[in-house]
Amino acid sequence: LHKGRISCRVLYRIVILAFCWVYIRKFQSRQESEVVSTITAICALAIALITSALLPVDIFLVSFMKYPNGTYKEWAANNETRGQIEDTVLYGYYTLYSIILFCVFLWIPFVYFYYEERDDDNVNRCSQVKNALKYTVGFAIVCVVLLLIGAFVPLEPPPGQNSTQWEKVQYLFEELGSSHGLPALSFSISSLTLIGMLAVITYTAYGMSVLPLNLIKGTRSVQYERLENTEDIDDVELQIEKLKSKCKDGRPLSSRDRNNLQELEGKLQVLQRRGRHLEIAERNCCTKVGSALRPFKILLGIFFILVALLFTVALFISNLDKALHSAGISSGFIIFGTNLTNPLNELLLALQPVFPLDYILITVITMYFVVTSMAGIRNMGIWFFWIRLYKIRPKKTRPQALLFLCMILLLIVLHTSYMIYSLAPQYVMYGSQKYLMPSAGSTSGNATFATTRTCDADAPEDQCTVTRSYLFLHKFWFFSTIYYFGNWAFIGAFLIGLVVSCCRGKKSVIEGEVEADDSDLSDDEYVH
Repeated sequence: LHKGRISCRVLYRIVILAFCWVYIRKFQSRQESEVVSTITAICALAIALITSALLPVDIFLVSFMKYPNGTYKEWAANNETRGQIEDTVLYGYYTLYSIILFCVFLWIPFVYFYYEERDDDNVNRCSQVKNALKYTVGFAIVCVVLLLIGAFVPLEPPPGQNSTQWEKVQYLFEELGSSHGLPALSFSISSLTLIGMLAVITYTAYGMSVLPLNLIKGTRSVQYERLENTEDIDDVELQIEKLKSKCKDGRPLSSRDRNNLQELEGKLQVLQRRGRHLEIAERNCCTKVGSALRPFKILLGIFFILVALLFTVALFISNLDKALHSAGISSGFIIFGTNLTNPLNELLLALQPVFPLDYILITVITMYFVVTSMAGIRNMGIWFFWIRLYKIRPKKTRPQALLFLCMILLLIVLHTSYMIYSLAPQYVMYGSQKYLMPSAGSTSGNATFATTRTCDADAPEDQCTVTRSYLFLHKFWFFSTIYYFGNWAFIGAFLIGLVVSCCRGKKSVIEGEVEADDSDLSDDEYVH
């Protein structure tokens, strides 16, 4: 059994690394590829996927300690044994989160600036390393500042209006803080999670709308696109001939005509490149297979949009529950259990009796956020406010863009745990645990009858184990407050993205391959 678990772990890591390699190589520019940046991007993406899988494992372990009838299993009956398992999970979080800190503040910035310096032909290898280290020091200083703030920030929450609820909150804070320490790391990770929240609002919300609608709408007909492109070429060539005819008698063109001629010649080059790409796409077997799978894509798109709407409704109900039943801003909008019926939370609880459907669903939800985030970044590109920095394009993405993509995914994964908690708070807090509640007046001799109940905030402390993820997310009350308002922004961004995606027409079959403002060196790698 132990060997089987090891084999599964090895197989799991091999699958993740293989997926990361294929994904990075799919978008990586062949002409600008570089070994160090490629390895960094693959490893960073793998770390993001492995970290995203930690929440389902956390939920599974706290649930696996108990039988369905609410009693602890023999090996978990001891408090010390349960504590060791909980510590192992918590240290797993700290280890992976420390690796993310290393990637975000040291490894990725160093490789990024190292590659930026490489563009200067007059800089040797030693100067590249020196300049890259110089810029990376700035990121390291930010990391140190966050660690220092986290080491001294008070963990005690401010006085709340509901003292009974705050006694429970204090207990959870003290359990994680005093027993395990490391508040500095927690504060640094929470700070990065805020940036991840912005990325989730920007990319994941848009990806949840654009991915299913693109699957449903499909792409334009390649034959029709070729015909339309040919007509555009003829039209542009005719306009160029008219402009050139003005100088046949030796007279020079006016500055306005010269500018128009230059623009038309550039447009003609783009159209000719589009024609070559469309010709290749028409012969490509992948295009024919995609057409054959069209019904399946439509069904998959409908499923994805229904899932996105379910998530949005569940998130709205969860936020409404916090607004109505929490102690407010000063408490971080923390509540225990659910007071309003949450469809996703109820679905997970309903699947508990059929092992392992609930764990499969929570894993699928986690991966859904990662996939939609990738789709959002792929369709939007990488932006800094209103400035577009990079485009993510198949076989033409620059190494710097891939490094940015992986850093954004690392930050998104950090916020994913809180998003999933918001979607199914009771399940993420306790998993599928149940406990025994003695029935009032139900005694027969020495026997006491008890009923089995699902773990919630009213359960005795020694009967239900809270997931380490929940404790980690709510270590600092002020971050929870920001996350709460971030959820409202996410709902708004998703609805806006849904409207925008519905208004847009079908994508071109060569979407992203040829653009007028193409900043890549060449597209020869497409044409064979």
